[in-house]
Amino acid sequence: MQYRSFPKFPDLRISTLGFGAMRLPVIGGDPARIDEEAATVMAREAIDAGVNYFDTAWVYHSGQSEQFLGRALSGGWRQKVQLATKCPVWDVKAESDFDRLLDAQLERLRTDRIDFYLLHALSGDRWAEMERLHATRNLERALADGRIGHLGFSFHGALADFERIVDAYDWAFCQIQLNFLDESFQAGLTGLRYAAERKIGVVVMEPVRGGSLARVPPAVQAIWDRSQRGWSAASWALRWVWSLPEVVTVLSGMGTVEQLRDNVASASTAAPLGREDLARVDEVKAFYKARMAVPCTGCGYCLPCPSGVDIPGTFSAFNSAKMFDSRKLGASHYDIFVVRTGGSAEQCTRCSACESMCPQSIAIPDRLEEAHAYLTSA
Repeated sequence: MQYRSFPKFPDLRISTLGFGAMRLPVIGGDPARIDEEAATVMAREAIDAGVNYFDTAWVYHSGQSEQFLGRALSGGWRQKVQLATKCPVWDVKAESDFDRLLDAQLERLRTDRIDFYLLHALSGDRWAEMERLHATRNLERALADGRIGHLGFSFHGALADFERIVDAYDWAFCQIQLNFLDESFQAGLTGLRYAAERKIGVVVMEPVRGGSLARVPPAVQAIWDRSQRGWSAASWALRWVWSLPEVVTVLSGMGTVEQLRDNVASASTAAPLGREDLARVDEVKAFYKARMAVPCTGCGYCLPCPSGVDIPGTFSAFNSAKMFDSRKLGASHYDIFVVRTGGSAEQCTRCSACESMCPQSIAIPDRLEEAHAYLTSA
């Protein structure tokens, strides 16, 4: 296993592969019914292989992930890992809720300390609410008394909001979505470098885009096979992220022992991709982008929308559905990251303020209507 360090605490070695506890093996397809025997075997095999960063959250597996990890890491395993979980900011209605939720998470996880604690899924609006409730001031008390070790945030929003949040506090670390198809999505590569320049360590989520980059059509597999590297499609995706020196660790939500072993092998041998390898990645990227429904680059020039529509998020979900031939995938993305955060395309009033700002000359109101209809009819 290879290791890297966070800029602000360089003596702590973190495995470049992190164990994500959001997509554990389940029984009967029910996310709330974790297959504890299989998942415990995976977690402990990961630790034996050198993985020492474990990430979970209040809501994962319908609220069962933290409690599972508390059991799986009992008997001495907890002391071998750095444990990360997230404050469910949507449930914080008063300042006292920070302590209430944190104490409940410590009990769920059967520990007296959470090494890495994040404000979960921040966007511009959510951060404004956290500022109103003095989130960092309240959580600094937990830093001082040792209930948490390091304070950070995970992010799902526009780049400008990411930069504003980064500059608002002396964060130890942050977590962003990044993969070779999402270089400009949300924080993206620009956000990665913005955080790194300020000595904020970056954890990457969705390096395989929720598994989409691992489940490849024959045409994509043929492109990978021409390299003669022998890497799995997932390994290619992970290695692309590991080639970015600003990244500390990459979270993988592994659902089988086979996936774990493939990822561990990749993490143990990963090196920056060479010119030919990067050209291969660009070829795969071009294949997927040719299938995009809307030529949106996620630049965000169309924002803020006067009606609150998350225009780039809507088009990202629409494009995901088309690129991977999965309306279900796109609908899930749209529901979780757009509709539930208040950015539904249904709110569009066709004011057309966005169209004059779009470098791609997209007929945005028309395409929003098309995207919403497609993504809500799944």
